Amino acid sequence: MTQRLHLVFGGELVDPTKNVFKNVNDIHMVGMFPDYPSAYAAWKSEAQRTVDNAHMRYFIAHIHRLRDEATAASATEELGS
Repeated sequence: MTQRLHLVFGGELVDPTKNVFKNVNDIHMVGMFPDYPSAYAAWKSEAQRTVDNAHMRYFIAHIHRLRDEATAASATEELGS
């Protein structure tokens, strides 16, 4: 069975209309979740906790979409082997 991993993270943005973090060292890593519903619940909790700060944003990254093991690796990935 394929896992559908999701990473929830967030932090303060330079400008609330852009997705540029003010300080990447201060990014809050909420956690890795095995499915979208649990990631969404964590995202919602953090977003609601920081609702008073317009510069705070939390995101869900679909980690399972970054790498498809069935697809051949690119030439760049193969350089080290």
